[in-house]
Amino acid sequence: MPRIAIVAGELSGDRLGAGLIRAIREHEPATTFVGIAGPGMRAEGCDAWFDSDELAVMGLAEVVAHLPRLRRIALELEARLIEDPPDLFVGIDVPDFNLRLERRLKARGIRTVHYVSPSVWAWRPGRVEVLRAACDRVLCLLPFEADFLHRHAVPATFVGHPLADTIRAEAGPAPARQALDLPAAGPVLAVLPGSRAGEVARLGPVFAATLGWLSGRIPGLEAVVPVATPALRARIQDCLAPTATGGVPVRLVDGEARTAMAAADVVLLASGTATLEVMLVNRPMVVAYRLAPVTHALLKTFRLVRTQYFALPNVLAGERLVPELLQGAANPEALGAEVLDWIGSPERRAALHERFTELAAGLRLGASARAAEAVLEVLGGSYNRHAGQRT
Repeated sequence: MPRIAIVAGELSGDRLGAGLIRAIREHEPATTFVGIAGPGMRAEGCDAWFDSDELAVMGLAEVVAHLPRLRRIALELEARLIEDPPDLFVGIDVPDFNLRLERRLKARGIRTVHYVSPSVWAWRPGRVEVLRAACDRVLCLLPFEADFLHRHAVPATFVGHPLADTIRAEAGPAPARQALDLPAAGPVLAVLPGSRAGEVARLGPVFAATLGWLSGRIPGLEAVVPVATPALRARIQDCLAPTATGGVPVRLVDGEARTAMAAADVVLLASGTATLEVMLVNRPMVVAYRLAPVTHALLKTFRLVRTQYFALPNVLAGERLVPELLQGAANPEALGAEVLDWIGSPERRAALHERFTELAAGLRLGASARAAEAVLEVLGGSYNRHAGQRT
């Protein structure tokens, strides 16, 4: 019977892994899974040697402090996989960890799949050489990624985006506002400063000051702030104190990010996958990001960024559909002015709604099923479930 090793980092990777496991078992019910997993993958029967949260580190400078621990995990994982080789290895996201491991495993004859293409089209393009050496197949969530990799002789399959399969556009804010006990009428701004402590530390005060800037310009404004994890609640609460927000009422909710998006007239958020969720819910947004100063300096010094846009809706469209502001440009006055412009531009919001609908349709392909088909194709052959041998 097939045995597949999977390494997933963070909650998003765990969700992808859980969907992949379910879809593979629809074809090969006897398949077993081991590796690094979160609660979703464990619930699907993956034998977790480490928790996926162990790999939840981002940035360049930020990773340095965690290198000894990450190296220890990588060495132990590699040793176990070499001692008892799986039929296939699937690395889900966390490319700096997984690609190094995939390259070493592939050199020993273990087939490898990397699920979620690194943003080689956007920054650190030299990694495309690593992908070619490390992966028998790369599974891409966005259509232009597969095209880019094919041009660089990297085997790749566009599978669509799992979020597009599960999130549908919300016609209006009323049901979401009722669910969150928000006023049925009046302007509501959803504020998402990020899911990591570093993001909240850098953007939380800026977003609070943006609310303060807006307080005298949008009468009756209320804010709803979904808290990604319990550990972040106190940090966010401190950032969004009434003295910082100019008295704008702020409602914190645990989780419920998509409900908060649907309840809002406009969403102010940190760049990342959440921008895709807002696009799928179909709400106007203003996107901001502030990297750690050292990380930003490294990116600029070595010219590691090669993309015109960083917000996913803009990248998908190839044009600036939504405002995106980076580093010092992400200041309260600029962010507030962009929010104000959305509120006062119904024609612009209607045009955005149409574009978001088109983009969502292009991603809605049944990603987990397509990913499973690609994985089994790389695995090769079919399994005789009685003898446990490939045929």
